[in-house]
Amino acid sequence: MSDLRAIDREWQALEHIATLVAVIRLDGAAERVNAALENALGVSRKSILGHYFGGFFQDDELVHKALVDARAQRFSSLRFEAQLRRSLQDSFPVHANLSWWEEEESILVELWPLEQQVRQDREERVREQALANKELIRNLAHEIKNPLGGIRGAAQLLELELPDAQLKEYTDVIIHEADRLQALVDRLLAPHRHPHTVGDVNIHEVCERVCQLVLLEYPQGLRIERDYDTSLPEIRGDREQLIQALLNIVQNAAQVLVPQMAQDNARITLRTRIARQLTLGRKRHKLALELHVIDNGPGIEPDIKERIFYPLVTGRDGGTGLGLPLAQTFVQRHEGLIECESEPGRTDFRIMLPLTD
Repeated sequence: MSDLRAIDREWQALEHIATLVAVIRLDGAAERVNAALENALGVSRKSILGHYFGGFFQDDELVHKALVDARAQRFSSLRFEAQLRRSLQDSFPVHANLSWWEEEESILVELWPLEQQVRQDREERVREQALANKELIRNLAHEIKNPLGGIRGAAQLLELELPDAQLKEYTDVIIHEADRLQALVDRLLAPHRHPHTVGDVNIHEVCERVCQLVLLEYPQGLRIERDYDTSLPEIRGDREQLIQALLNIVQNAAQVLVPQMAQDNARITLRTRIARQLTLGRKRHKLALELHVIDNGPGIEPDIKERIFYPLVTGRDGGTGLGLPLAQTFVQRHEGLIECESEPGRTDFRIMLPLTD
């Protein structure tokens, strides 16, 4: 009885991890599957249990070999890459590890979707880069800030000593540019100065506020379409930071659509959806919010696509390159992430935020 309880405890731990896990008997039938595998296959657990598990692979030869070796008691583990079938969709690549689970006298199957692994690696790189950028920006901003004050003060003193009033034009330029750089430095430091005030937030109220602000700025030629899942629950977060994060992304989209506004062909879509069993920051969430900002603009230049969330990187004349890094910072404060897919005619920024489990 104690052995059974130990097995159940071990399985409960496997039930809630991001790895796709199954236990198959020596006849190949699935005996247990965890929630991540059920979600990935797109079928109910009832449709998997008791059925030949090799049938979920595009080629079941290696699964069959593992079963034959296990029955002959010459099997310990087997690793390979394969294609796993998904209900009503194409198959997707996985890295598989089959090992002997002695306590259950069964085979433990662990599967890691390669697409998920790639996304997690990319997410980890984004987070590491964000931390490095934060420290770099903080140091850089402080190094710039002190000399700026000196330059501005010197220009004001110089202005008082000028013998010709017409020369004031030059000191005005110095003061104006010093003020502009000061404002830029303040924006660089802004994420570290914003307090994080958490409360219940209706994401659609956030979306509507952003729509209102953007349409006031671009009243002609821009159409914003709403595609909301109204069943979404409220999330826990900082309303003002979420508004600012979304506003930065939507404003970016609107700015690149300006040429299309003249032709009355500029469109931005805000779409909300529930995501299930989503991994964010190496933590598995049963439920998460997906908010898409989709535009029909020219797309992001390939040479900056991987760097758009880095500070001071911009593909637009007159851009500061601060809007997207600031948005990413605010979303990461909510344990979320922003991803982007772009091609000519369609750019999709996807904001992912965990919902309370």
